[in-house]
Amino acid sequence: MKTSMKILGLSIGLAMAASLPASADNLKMMSGPQGGSWIPLGGQLKDIWEKAVPGLQVQVLPGAGIANVRGVDEGKADIGFGNSISTVDGFAGNAPFTKKVSNICNVATLYPQYYQLVVPASAGVNSVKDLKGKAISTQQRGNTGELITGQLLKVNGLSYSDVKMSFVSYSDSVNQMKDGHAVAFGLGTQVPAGAIMDLASAMPIKLLDQSSSFEGMKKLNPGYTLVTIKKGSYPGQDNDVKVIGYATHIFVSCKLPEDEVYKMTKSMIENASGLASIAKAIGGQKVADFAEDIGVPFHPGAAKYYKEKGVTVKSH
Repeated sequence: MKTSMKILGLSIGLAMAASLPASADNLKMMSGPQGGSWIPLGGQLKDIWEKAVPGLQVQVLPGAGIANVRGVDEGKADIGFGNSISTVDGFAGNAPFTKKVSNICNVATLYPQYYQLVVPASAGVNSVKDLKGKAISTQQRGNTGELITGQLLKVNGLSYSDVKMSFVSYSDSVNQMKDGHAVAFGLGTQVPAGAIMDLASAMPIKLLDQSSSFEGMKKLNPGYTLVTIKKGSYPGQDNDVKVIGYATHIFVSCKLPEDEVYKMTKSMIENASGLASIAKAIGGQKVADFAEDIGVPFHPGAAKYYKEKGVTVKSH
């Protein structure tokens, strides 16, 4: 009987051991929705990190910017992709967050996103304030581009009631511009934007400079930055244009060990050329760009790496 019990106990122990992960350090990373760039980027980061950190295993899961912040903050995941302005809203407890997050530490800014406000070159519109009383098209309510459109109007002393708003898809916005039913089209995305290229093939266009609005936008959300759309990005664009920007970034649970996050940060940045095959803008980034202050404190492990490279950042 004793022998049988020993055998049974050994069998249970072996079964339990087999069910444990091969690595004691099995991290979950929330990426993005199917069809987006965050899932393939997550796959590449998984490969980079598992080679750089002995024993590390990373499981890539689907996700979305706001859901990722909640997931890591609540301990359901360890790593997440995010949009800087949404993550900052999480720290402030702004809607759609119902409470302030605290277990989010930044690792790196991966690439910028650009809020682009385009008008016909012949419209006589040279600033956001010139849009008073005119028709504007932007994304559906709740989208990042729509949020920024409303805030940009606000810091220029306007509101939706001062203009004629249309909340539609990119393609519908382009059609409204082509038909003369809209004088301005605002969207947040990478450069060049396919929708703007489509519009530029039908008429001469002009991008509105937003530099005078930056300080006001920064007060609304510290995650905003001022970025440059370089001349020649679009047909007929002869000058650099400053616009409101935000960033796709990588964050982790503040509870992860410092040495582990240090190795993850180092290996990611030193292998950035591979990531650029998915998001081209990453390839042109310098260490200081990865360490950009977007209003989210850095993990001590990431801060250690940046300090070694001569860049001082705010850590958690």
